[in-house]
Amino acid sequence: MAYVISEDCIACGACEPECPVGCISEGDIYVIDQDQCIDCGSCEAVCPTGAAHPEE
Repeated sequence: MAYVISEDCIACGACEPECPVGCISEGDIYVIDQDQCIDCGSCEAVCPTGAAHPEE
């Protein structure tokens, strides 16, 4: 199951450099490419607001 970034994202950018496959990109909030995500959890570990989490 891929990770997602919720509306709680404050666009701080902490998650983007942590992704080992580069599937996080910036928009109004950060977005994870579901097709490239390898479900590693690196983004969740560094997100200060808990916006990055496994897709439910």
